[in-house]
Order: sequence, then C-alpha cells, then structure tokens
Amino acid sequence: MVQDIRPSGSPFKRLFFALPVSDAQRSALAQWRRGLSLRSGKPVPAANFHVTLLFLGDVDTAQVPAICAAVDQLALPGTAPRLLLDRLQVWQRAGALVLEAQQTPPALLQLVYGLQQALLPLGVEAANREYRPHLTLSRDYRGQPPEASSAPDFYLTARHFTLYESRKGAYWPLAQWPLAD
Repeated sequence: MVQDIRPSGSPFKRLFFALPVSDAQRSALAQWRRGLSLRSGKPVPAANFHVTLLFLGDVDTAQVPAICAAVDQLALPGTAPRLLLDRLQVWQRAGALVLEAQQTPPALLQLVYGLQQALLPLGVEAANREYRPHLTLSRDYRGQPPEASSAPDFYLTARHFTLYESRKGAYWPLAQWPLAD
C-alpha cells in the first residue's frame, strides 16, 4: 500500500467521497468534450470523471477505518439521486471548466449533508460553502466557456457512492456504499 508521510511522520491519504461515472457515461462525456475543441487547460482523464460529494483532504491513514464505520451508520436517501449535468461553466478562481447541475436533487443534498454530519465527530469538517454538484472537464482553464455544438444533457443515476484516494493523478476506490434504486 502506497502512503504519503506528513512532516510529523504520520502517514496520510488524500481522500474524497464521490459519485462514480459509468464507462458509457465517461465515453459520452469525453466525446462531447472533444467537440468543444478546447484551446486552454489540461483535460481531466476520462477515467477520473466523477461528481464529488465531500472532499476530505489529507487524512491520517489510521483514521480511514473510523471514517468507513461512520458512513456505514449513515441513513441513506430513500431514492437514488438522479443528477442532470446541464450547464457548462468556468470556475475562474479554481481555473476549472465544469459541467454543473442547474438543480440539485434533494436526495443528493441529503446524502452530502449526511456525510458531513457523520464525519463531524471524527474532526472532519466540510468546507464552509454551498454544495455545487459538478464534473470537472479540464483544469488550469482560463477564459470563457467554449461554444458547444450541442447543449450538455447528461443524466447520472447514482447506484452507489465511493470513498476515493487521490494518488499521483489517479483515483483509487477504497470503499463503496450502495444507494436505493
């Protein structure tokens, strides 16, 4: 197992919870992105497409089992979140070209809030900002959103959510939890 070490000497992992994207959706998203003819930024590899639920950042490796146990106790939404990514935006501060959802489904908000609350006793605090579901298409992007030959219209139905480790530009699934159909 690969581990990074903090200056204090304790090993850590860079973690986040996300909704994975199916292979068929990855392919469709990558094809649509190619049609944008991007002249700026670094395209995110299609294998890394996901919708972040909660970014944890650097977490002590020893804390991972407690995080998973807390999520095991989470009251999950009664319906699987179905998310429509239908707006192409540039997040200037982050330098990211993203597909956003104009409306966030209540089941998705319930899941994100539940994760935040479940992890508070472990000292994991979410960023103090409104949750905005999105899928990053390109990083280090500057300028206005490019013209698209067809409007974005990608439905993602979440069958499960995953705890990922970010390691050297790749995302490694560590655990996953099913969601209702």
